[in-house]
Amino acid sequence: MNIGNLLSLAAAAFYIIALVLIFIDVRTTLTDQQTPQKKRRLYQLFWLIALLLHIIALHYPLLIGKALHLNMVTAGSYVMWLVSLILFISTLKRKVEILAIFIFPFTVLGLVAPMLFNLDINPIVNMKSGLGVHILFSLLAYSLLMLASFQALLLAYQNNQLHKHQHTPLMQALPSLEDMEHLLFRLIGVGVIMLSIGILAGFYYLDNLFGSRIAHKTILSIVAWVIFSVLLFGRWKYGWRGRKAVRWTLTGFFILMLSFFGTKIVQEYLIETGPATKILNTQQ
Repeated sequence: MNIGNLLSLAAAAFYIIALVLIFIDVRTTLTDQQTPQKKRRLYQLFWLIALLLHIIALHYPLLIGKALHLNMVTAGSYVMWLVSLILFISTLKRKVEILAIFIFPFTVLGLVAPMLFNLDINPIVNMKSGLGVHILFSLLAYSLLMLASFQALLLAYQNNQLHKHQHTPLMQALPSLEDMEHLLFRLIGVGVIMLSIGILAGFYYLDNLFGSRIAHKTILSIVAWVIFSVLLFGRWKYGWRGRKAVRWTLTGFFILMLSFFGTKIVQEYLIETGPATKILNTQQ
């Protein structure tokens, strides 16, 4: 096992420790007790260490002079790191740690998956290039809007329980409805800015953005951008909230993920390594 894998396993371990401490914090909240500030700082410390080890593991190939690869699995790990980082920053001002209970399992999976799936793919270009700018801001957008989708699901649950006048343990652990909606639209707003920069960078730096290999990715990304932009306008102009906000958020996120991971699956499994490609390569 190489050092990169060891770093990934160490990061996963720290995420799991932080997750356990957050879970204990949530249970403490349910008993109407206040979590001591020292315990809160403890899981924030483990969380921060996990984030540092995670990003070092992702960039370890560069540290040893190798090319940095970006395929479907490693891209997912990047996205989950960014989601975890954004949530960590959010917890510094708002008590929204409970979202980590839903996010950390996927983050740990993103760390372990590259060890299980070794996909051959050309290394990405220098991150200082135009393609690098496009990739960076696209990942930031995916991360923010992914976190927003988790937030929307919790918001839907919270709205449903309030309408039924039920107070489940999870309802007691969640932040106030106002804080939940504020965080949701804040995430979407910043996510749309990042997505806008990513799309514009693609149009500016990349040739043939509507080419046969990436046309569906470009179109779906633009459709997702329109959906989120309409939602923000509706929130500003008409005060959209509740179920309408949840539906628009989840629809936009589904289309955005389809544009990214759906494209990766088509290219890496169906086009590059699919039966049709193997037949063509054999004939050649």
